[in-house]
Amino acid sequence: MTTELSPYWLRDNCPCAECRDPRNGQKLFQITDLPEDLAIAARAELEGHLEVLWSDGHRSRYPSGWLAQEADGDGRTEADKRLWEAADFAGGIPRTPWPAHLADPAERAAVLAAVRRDGFAVLRGVPVRERQVLAVAETFGFVRVTNYGELFDVRVEPDPNNLAFTSAAITPHTDNPYRDPVPTLQLLHCLENAATGGDSGLVDGFRAAALLRAEAPEHFAVLTRTPVPFVFRDRGTELRADRPLIELDPLGRIREVRFNNRSIATLRGSAAELDAFYAAYRAFAAITLRPGLQLDFRLEPGDCLIFDNVRLMHARTAFAQDGRRHLQGCYADLDSLASTLAVLHRRSAALDELAALFAGEGAGEYLGEAVTMAEHMLQAGALAEAAGAAPQLVAAALLHDVGHFRGALHGRDLMQGQDNRHSDTGADWLARWFGPEVTEPVRLHVAAKRYLCAVEPDYRARLSEASAYTLRVQGGPMSEREAADFAAQPGAEDAVAVRRWDEQAKEADARTPDFAHFRPLLASLMR
Repeated sequence: MTTELSPYWLRDNCPCAECRDPRNGQKLFQITDLPEDLAIAARAELEGHLEVLWSDGHRSRYPSGWLAQEADGDGRTEADKRLWEAADFAGGIPRTPWPAHLADPAERAAVLAAVRRDGFAVLRGVPVRERQVLAVAETFGFVRVTNYGELFDVRVEPDPNNLAFTSAAITPHTDNPYRDPVPTLQLLHCLENAATGGDSGLVDGFRAAALLRAEAPEHFAVLTRTPVPFVFRDRGTELRADRPLIELDPLGRIREVRFNNRSIATLRGSAAELDAFYAAYRAFAAITLRPGLQLDFRLEPGDCLIFDNVRLMHARTAFAQDGRRHLQGCYADLDSLASTLAVLHRRSAALDELAALFAGEGAGEYLGEAVTMAEHMLQAGALAEAAGAAPQLVAAALLHDVGHFRGALHGRDLMQGQDNRHSDTGADWLARWFGPEVTEPVRLHVAAKRYLCAVEPDYRARLSEASAYTLRVQGGPMSEREAADFAAQPGAEDAVAVRRWDEQAKEADARTPDFAHFRPLLASLMR
């Protein structure tokens, strides 16, 4: 396996704590710190990992699954998109209810994934009030403030500095091509749309560019290599960016489209160069105007359109001033949306892993008690919930014993007389996703048992036989000094609460919610 891998690449990706900060994953060395004659001295494949001994004495351990992963990109090019035409939405454009977007991480992930895949998504039922578009943007990222402010009103203005602020028809275009960097996302929230006309349209610019490449590759090549001066001027602003209409990544894949006839300033060049550009420009513009490419729809009050501003072109039909039409818009960026989506996917994967733990290993015996491990933890979570505990304590009660499965020593080792320190192991494992408000009660719940046995003699008398046994293995009741030190810790009270639910959660055949019941609560606490 390693014969096909670059030694420097492999060493540069060593995941050990000497090479990467375990808290944030950032590298702790420079590439120049590695020896010039770096080589693999020895290697072995053990337990699903590749273990490497390096010529400088360093040791690395890589999961085999990581080594087998395919190269991936940033999701910004045509390779990661679904290129579409209007007929692909013949059944109507999907609209996600705003309350679902807010409350359900899976729904929010679906909305953001649609923006990444198709270039747009529509939320419906967004409250019809001023500035609400900013709240929509803040569900996945940050508002990009421009010369138009943090938001802008799309309505007829008496002295417009942009045709968008008139009632005129506007052909397919991207916004702000004169800006560097260009805002990569735009949001438009409909507050009122009672005018005759004023319907919206979207064109997949990547699809249009792909058609140009297929039909006239020489024109496509011209538009990818000709820098176009995009300019915007008003009383207080002067902006310019020189960019091609179609921008490619280093592998030749379409990555961005900038297209706005209102903002193209004067190109300079030879007559032959200008003739070639205008022939290509006209051909591309004609493709964007093909009826089959434009998806037409009408925004109703409460609809909020989110779209990729460096892929999709948006348009508007003219409207009569026989009724008010008012949209509020703002800009944001794809990197924040991609970040939020990645975190949502990461959290979902983590919750899937926890769910599998409850359904798999958790279905086994719980250390000599009359319940399984999963039943025990679900009962503890349910008891905390019934007591009206804060969400973080419900989570801690539910997850307090995961360390029995995730450490070098298993719960079985504890029952055989060897302390597996499962509270520390569980807290460290959970810290990948949860903050100390969840992990510290987990970390301290064994210490809380020792504490309660020291300060409440009747508590010790109520311990089950198995729990009394593990108490001895875990160090027995605390001394008076240890108990005082424990009680002074900031998280001691929460740990004691978790411990009491832990001890009560051993009732055979008790009816409790399943893991899916707690999933939204856990999702809301994950970081």
